[in-house]
Amino acid sequence: MTTTLIHTEAAPAAGAAANPTAAVERSPHAPAEGTTPAPGKARRVAAVVGSAVWKSAAILAFLALWELGPTYLASPSTRVFLPPLHEVLLAWGKLFEAGTIQGHIAASLTRSVAGFGAALVAGVSLGLLIAWYGRLNSVLNPLLELFRNTAALALLPVFTLLLGIGEESKISIVAYAAFFPVLLNTIAGVKTVDPLLIRAARSLGLNSFRLFQKVILPSAVPTIFTGIRMAGTASILVLIAAEMVGAKAGLGYLIVNAQSSFLIPDMYAGILTVSLLGLGVNFLLVALERHFSRWRTAVGAAAS
Repeated sequence: MTTTLIHTEAAPAAGAAANPTAAVERSPHAPAEGTTPAPGKARRVAAVVGSAVWKSAAILAFLALWELGPTYLASPSTRVFLPPLHEVLLAWGKLFEAGTIQGHIAASLTRSVAGFGAALVAGVSLGLLIAWYGRLNSVLNPLLELFRNTAALALLPVFTLLLGIGEESKISIVAYAAFFPVLLNTIAGVKTVDPLLIRAARSLGLNSFRLFQKVILPSAVPTIFTGIRMAGTASILVLIAAEMVGAKAGLGYLIVNAQSSFLIPDMYAGILTVSLLGLGVNFLLVALERHFSRWRTAVGAAAS
């Protein structure tokens, strides 16, 4: 009996020695034959799609209400002044086919980019100087506060009287409206730099220029870009209002001209274009902010 047990237990061992991979193949942790690994990639895709749908749920609900509300909830007289979404999209398509909407977008973008660019250069430059030199701040601050609290549209008649109804007045009013968000956020960004970073940089022997280049400006970039995003939105909104007063091209002109001509779907098409344009500008500025703030992400990842 003893001899039989010994031979029975030794047989698997001999088989394992003859086939070294047999133990691995029979491991209880290995997947069974004919099965596939867990669909991790499919789950990630589903999670991304679900997150996108959730984030856009409010917009989709608004668009659905715009489409169905005038038809089923509003009276016929109200539908004249609030057409469904599909009628607005059809009007936009006709304007696009005729090349009308492209010309108005080009005119508005040209004015907005010119005014915004001038405000960006002036606001960042002056903001850095004011934040770096305290005496300059004490001299200019009262004047800047006076103009900052004066609405840009309140000065539109002044710009029109001084510069006429041409491009100069519109670009100037856009630059005025976009200047103060950039200026104030630049000043705030420089003044809120961590003093420990400045002391550490000075202890390493950095001169004023290198300190400003390597410490002050990179630390102030997020706050500066907050002002730039605000200025980008303001430049579009103020320009649309200026084009409504006196212009022969532009989205503001399209909206007010369609309203006066009782082309209501065309009017909403212009409004929708302004919204999409502002959204695109904001996405572009956010992408630029991420690009210029990559060092923060790298530092955070290294620290974690």
